[in-house]
Amino acid sequence: MSEGDSTGTGTGAAMAGAAWRRGAGFAGAAVGVVAAGAAVGVAVERLTVGRGMRRKARLALDSAGPYGTLRGTPGTAVAEDGTELYYEIDEIADQKAAERPGRRFGRRPAVAEPPVTVVFTHGYCLSQDAWHFQRAALRGRVRMVFWDQRSHGRSERGRGAPLSIDLLGRDLKAVVDAAAPEGPLVLVGHSMGGMTTMALAAQYPRLIAERVIGAAFVGTSSGRMGEVTYGLPPVGWSVARRILPGAFKLMTAQTELVEKGRRATSEIVGGVVKRYSFGARDVDPAVARFAERLIEATPVDVVAEFYAVFAGHDKLAALCAFDHLPVLVLAGDKDMVIPPGHSEVIAEALPDAELVMVPGAGHMVMMEQPGLVDDRLAELLAEAGAMSAPAPRTAPAP
Repeated sequence: MSEGDSTGTGTGAAMAGAAWRRGAGFAGAAVGVVAAGAAVGVAVERLTVGRGMRRKARLALDSAGPYGTLRGTPGTAVAEDGTELYYEIDEIADQKAAERPGRRFGRRPAVAEPPVTVVFTHGYCLSQDAWHFQRAALRGRVRMVFWDQRSHGRSERGRGAPLSIDLLGRDLKAVVDAAAPEGPLVLVGHSMGGMTTMALAAQYPRLIAERVIGAAFVGTSSGRMGEVTYGLPPVGWSVARRILPGAFKLMTAQTELVEKGRRATSEIVGGVVKRYSFGARDVDPAVARFAERLIEATPVDVVAEFYAVFAGHDKLAALCAFDHLPVLVLAGDKDMVIPPGHSEVIAEALPDAELVMVPGAGHMVMMEQPGLVDDRLAELLAEAGAMSAPAPRTAPAP
């Protein structure tokens, strides 16, 4: 080989390496979009503050923010494939006051029935800490279980069972069996967590009929997720659909490289996450950073693996299991990840459900308007008989 050939080969290799690194950086940036349920190629507002100043502000928010710090009694449920699912239990502050005495038969003492347990299931690329505000508002008033879906939060990475929404439903059943083996249940799910709840109902209708006394579906969908364009115009979504498969392939094949790309573009990703998580532009910076941290904690190959299952999700028929129960269907009317029309479909399938559209809120409605969501959940729990009726209050967004 001549010197010129050698130089050309080396130059070609260098260019190929540079292109590969650019691809990794692009895929890393795409993680932030996809993690919020969006598509690649959205416009992000120009950042006008110095990079060093922005980094210091992010570190200050991380150190000062109280969000995601609430902890309960830890436990572990084991999924069908051996995956360990982490959960925490918040017990009622006054256990005696929460007892539900059974009937007396002759001289036999009353038997205290187990309290109602509210099970919170988080969404895609989040963790149980996404329920921080609801956990704080309801703490001590009702027994609650918060859990991390497989490969998310503190739960173990999936051990190999083919991933599907149905599998997530069976994971939820394992958590219920471990953390609330008896007593009435109220099921609360956000985004993918609502789909998980529907999958539970599809596979265990007897559980719903015998133990569930209420349910809440927050910013979620019963199906047809393949039609969602994430707020992009037709041309933009057409381009994004061509780009995404390659980005996902890179996320799975070169995870470490893509993680570096994500970290390198973290400030841009943060802007995208904020845009697709919240409807308002003036959301508290600490809350926006909290949502960003939750999404950052999800490995890129998990982002790719889970995104692929949404197109096949179809659980409209399973909703009939809840038609005799108090049900809350709530969504932000500016949600671009799962458009509010999907909540309207759920409400149409459950005519007695309460449909609440939160003006100006986005996908992370439980963080953006926590006071409103807290109140609606408290009303649902009171209607279901899970706790006493809440006192009326008006709580602004944080």
